[in-house]
Amino acid sequence: MALPDKVKIVEVAPRDGLQNEKTFIETATKIELVNRLADAGISNVEAASFVSPKWVPQMADGTQVMEGIRRREGTLFSALTPNMRGFDDALAAEADEVVIFGAASEAFSQKNINCSIAESIARFEPVAEAAHNAGIRLRGSISCALDCPYDGPTDPSTVADVVRRMLDLGCDEIDIADTIGTGTPLRVERVMKTVTELADAGTFSGHFHDTYGQAIANIYAAMQAGISIFHSSVAGLGGCPYAKGATGNVASEDVVYLMHGMGIQTGIDLDMLVDTGQWIAAQLGRRADSRAGNALAARKS
Repeated sequence: MALPDKVKIVEVAPRDGLQNEKTFIETATKIELVNRLADAGISNVEAASFVSPKWVPQMADGTQVMEGIRRREGTLFSALTPNMRGFDDALAAEADEVVIFGAASEAFSQKNINCSIAESIARFEPVAEAAHNAGIRLRGSISCALDCPYDGPTDPSTVADVVRRMLDLGCDEIDIADTIGTGTPLRVERVMKTVTELADAGTFSGHFHDTYGQAIANIYAAMQAGISIFHSSVAGLGGCPYAKGATGNVASEDVVYLMHGMGIQTGIDLDMLVDTGQWIAAQLGRRADSRAGNALAARKS
């Protein structure tokens, strides 16, 4: 299959990237991060998470973040909503898109949200109905679509089953996530071909972690299977508390460098993105985890 002429990058650093930071990050820093990313041309920013602060204290200021960011025409600001309380908070905060999440592994589902896959989908039925009634875009995210830290390799047919359930909920977009970063290109291509038999390829996105250094190769494989939406995290921020050793999402700078090098449009200013990655890494007191970002920054200096 021919590669796409353009791709959409969903920037997840403000939520997925920061949620596991042990030291609380100032709300003003989170707001500036979102604004910088939007200014760089990111068209979809995962800006907040309306989960219980007991479980994810780093995301306790979601309402303040959503209130403080600059809204841009053509930019979607998304929020994670695990239940109706979270949805109501996201609605009040004027989120453009709400995100529900499940797993393609029973063990991971139990560890992550303390229920089975079927129970997790059932819990999201009222959220999905409320989103449709409110005219808010609904995105579904499927963890452990390649491997589970507890169950091992995930059968593509299991991923397909969860996709069917999310399609039945009316999800506008569905993330296929390599949560622990163990996937390799042929396996990625196989699972993407399996899910694109159920809906148009434009429905699906690839969410890859770079634990084993395979994320860029996996993105290329996903594009060959027709996928043109990818999640990434500036400076490579992130991880997964339920997957030991799992590093952050693939770095946004590396993904955009790849796309631009192949003549694929992103609508993103790579220089501004690199500056943002270097800035947020400095705020966190460490080096950015982006090969392209660090190389381009060094060249500029």
